[in-house]
Amino acid sequence: MHQKPNVWRIGNVTVTRIVEIEIRSSHPDLLFQRLDPEQVRKIGWLQPHYADAFGMLNSSIHAFVIESEGKRIIVDTCVGNDKTRHFPLFNNRKGSFLSLLAEAGFPAESIDTVLCTHLHVDHVGWNTRLFDNRWIPTFPNARYLFGRIEWEYWYQKFLSGEIGNTDAAKILDVTNVMTDSVLPIIEGDLHTLVEIDHHLTSEVSLMSTPGHTPGHVSVAIHSNGKEGIITGDIFHHPIEIEDPDLLCNFDVDSKAAERTRKEFLSAQSDSNVLIFGTHFPSPTAGRIVKHGNSWLFDTTCV
Repeated sequence: MHQKPNVWRIGNVTVTRIVEIEIRSSHPDLLFQRLDPEQVRKIGWLQPHYADAFGMLNSSIHAFVIESEGKRIIVDTCVGNDKTRHFPLFNNRKGSFLSLLAEAGFPAESIDTVLCTHLHVDHVGWNTRLFDNRWIPTFPNARYLFGRIEWEYWYQKFLSGEIGNTDAAKILDVTNVMTDSVLPIIEGDLHTLVEIDHHLTSEVSLMSTPGHTPGHVSVAIHSNGKEGIITGDIFHHPIEIEDPDLLCNFDVDSKAAERTRKEFLSAQSDSNVLIFGTHFPSPTAGRIVKHGNSWLFDTTCV
């Protein structure tokens, strides 16, 4: 049950959302191929939270903190500060994410585990912070969990220099991301490479959801008869619940990503599983409901 904004209970587990960036009224082509504003406007349930009256999309970059069995787990660490990025919104940020995290009751030193659902630019940024002109771990007492498949894929990309010249490749910024946000953790031996079914606690485990990236995972919560899932980037926006065939600019394997979305929607629809969209602006949590020949995101029951 929803207790207060950005905090939810799933059985004995608490999930808290910490927002780094709210993105308002972006053109659909930032995220999707061949999606125009008029198509967005026709999907009435997206307004006002997820789209505006002109068919522009609203989204969010945020982290979730899971409290389970005495552990504090932060899932996906957003973009970060002071980092050189090709995408202007991400470049050399001076944001207040760490202060917001502490104000919510989670100072950086209190985090036990950092989990990255995948290794894209907006999911690893606060793995490190700049101190004395070097990148040090933001969460000094945490173990950082990276999927083994995911790490091997991106490390080979980094070594080969195979990053591409498309707009999407520039936004992903593989070389800089690996250099400042992933390799310092690896080199400091602060990481553990985990498999796609890894259990973080008896209540929190990974589930394989490939396509967006080869080793992409979501986070499943089962506690005291209640269930929830943090999606990662199965979905970049709630519109993909209505239309899972959409082509996202940032999916490594678009066919596999589409297949994963459809399987996920079929499996979770009309259930009591609380779904947390990693890029869904508020209201961020809801349930997937069958809607004609498709689905919608129902936040009224949360």
